[in-house]
Amino acid sequence: MRKYTSKELRDAWLNFYKSKGHIDIGAVSLIGDGTTGVMFNVAGMQPLMPYLLGEKHPKGTRLCNVQGCVRTIDIDSVGDESHCTFFEMMGNWSLGDYFKKEKTAWSVELLTEVFGLDKSKICSTVFAGNESAPRDEETAGLLQGLGIKKENIFYLGKEDNWWELAGTTGTPCGPDNEWFYPLNDEPCCDKCDVTCDCGRFVEIGNDVYMQYQKLEDGYTPLTNKNVDTGFGFERMLMFLNGLKDVYKTDLFSEVVSYIEEKTGKEYGKDSKDTASMRIIADHLRTGMMLIGDVNGIVPSNVGAGYILRRLLRRAIRHAKKVGLDSKELCNVVKIFIEKVYDQAYPNLTEKKDYILSEIQKEVDKFNKTIETGIKEFDKVVNGLKRKVEFMKLNNPEYQETEEDSTISGKASFRLYDTFGFPIEMTIEMAEELGLKVDEAGFKKAFEEHQELARTTSAGAFKSGLAGGGEMETKYHTATHLLNAALKRVIGETSHQMGSNITAERLRFDFACDHKMTAEELEQTAALVNEWIESAIDVTKEEMAKTKAVEIGAEHQFIDRYPDIVSVYSIGDVSKEICTGPHVANTKELGKFVIKKEEASSSGVRRIKAVLE
Repeated sequence: MRKYTSKELRDAWLNFYKSKGHIDIGAVSLIGDGTTGVMFNVAGMQPLMPYLLGEKHPKGTRLCNVQGCVRTIDIDSVGDESHCTFFEMMGNWSLGDYFKKEKTAWSVELLTEVFGLDKSKICSTVFAGNESAPRDEETAGLLQGLGIKKENIFYLGKEDNWWELAGTTGTPCGPDNEWFYPLNDEPCCDKCDVTCDCGRFVEIGNDVYMQYQKLEDGYTPLTNKNVDTGFGFERMLMFLNGLKDVYKTDLFSEVVSYIEEKTGKEYGKDSKDTASMRIIADHLRTGMMLIGDVNGIVPSNVGAGYILRRLLRRAIRHAKKVGLDSKELCNVVKIFIEKVYDQAYPNLTEKKDYILSEIQKEVDKFNKTIETGIKEFDKVVNGLKRKVEFMKLNNPEYQETEEDSTISGKASFRLYDTFGFPIEMTIEMAEELGLKVDEAGFKKAFEEHQELARTTSAGAFKSGLAGGGEMETKYHTATHLLNAALKRVIGETSHQMGSNITAERLRFDFACDHKMTAEELEQTAALVNEWIESAIDVTKEEMAKTKAVEIGAEHQFIDRYPDIVSVYSIGDVSKEICTGPHVANTKELGKFVIKKEEASSSGVRRIKAVLE
């Protein structure tokens, strides 16, 4: 088995498939374009979906690349030896060109002649068949013909050997052929093989034979049969170098050494410190990639920008835990840009100053957030103390309960959602004072918040409208004025969390940490009516999404919009990226009347209003 540096492995993959007539199409944006319903590209094949479904690719039918991906569903798993939020997939594709015969032969050649694996130890799994597709005897026969031992070929079910992009419809899918290799020659038992959970066999890649298109109620054959190969870059680099820890590969080794030098802590010595070092390295790498992307984003409170903010702030928090000065974080990013990805991602070098500037801004903001969060935390603690004092004052025999020394889930979530104060810090500081945190209550509040976000996301492009008639159009324009008014009355922390509009009324959800007072509601309605009476023109301008963000246009889930967006402006009152219909002038709206203000969920309030 040959050892590789990351740069050598990248070149080896691309050069091999170029020798087989493939064109290197390079990596595309990490940011989802809205066509697949996901925030980030989560698989190497995802940007190629239109071509896998039959559209002609401008560079031909044989393609290859090393594509960056971002998966955030397991952010909390980062800290172990293998999880990464940003990772790369080495891929190659046949778009209606070659199929199983050629692909199995090339995979065996790559694994044995290029990577130097022992053919007698290579194992493979193929699809066992079900009601959707037959047993893949063809691939199994080809593998045997290429010298893969019959006893090293396993038939497994859909959960193991069928590939499809979860949560989507209309996407290509099909049976796959996965490749495995033993880490050692010491079986744990007589039946130790790829189906054993002892960890001796490592999956090194797979070849997907896309023969079907996924429908809501089943599958239908594709007109063109395609091949989609995916080998995890980090996983393969780790495997070929005989490592079990991705953070010991040259992708991370210099960064880890730098953190060790600046903190005086040794990687691998203490499990908590080691986990923090991994989180710092991984999250900063992902943040760098998202900011430096061709469709780069910046930290914000919604959509992809919120995920980016969460990653960077988690890195900052763990830097504090290991004693790494926050001013060093940009130096960590410099190592990635200048020494690790200088050749593979030249755009990072070009945007280096911008990337470092945005990360430093977030570091500075979060440091201030922590200061504010500590003050709010102290208020919560003092509130608990005052409650106990009050109870004892009114009842000298009062016995303190567990609740008296527990920070509620609602309070801890408010610290997190309103002030950006991490729950881990709340728990840590509470323990220092002999207090507890209702973590189950926090989790419930957090899940309610996520459900609201999902609901909002699902309706984001409908702009909350149940229809598109005259009254719905008026109410939709009114939500822009209401959003602007709330920002003036409550403050900039207020922002839209969702809306629902019918011909009879509007319902508007917004971030707010308290029940609005009668005075605040009166001020809000007065502002909206003042703008209506001012007869302000509503204008629309088409522009690049990046420009819209730069000029400060309000937006939700920015990653879900196309590259060119519509920005609606209501004088200097409101400027929003939006897809919904609007009136030409605010005078068309009539009188705005707030009928009700109530809680929607933790940290979110709801206003119901009508136009008279």
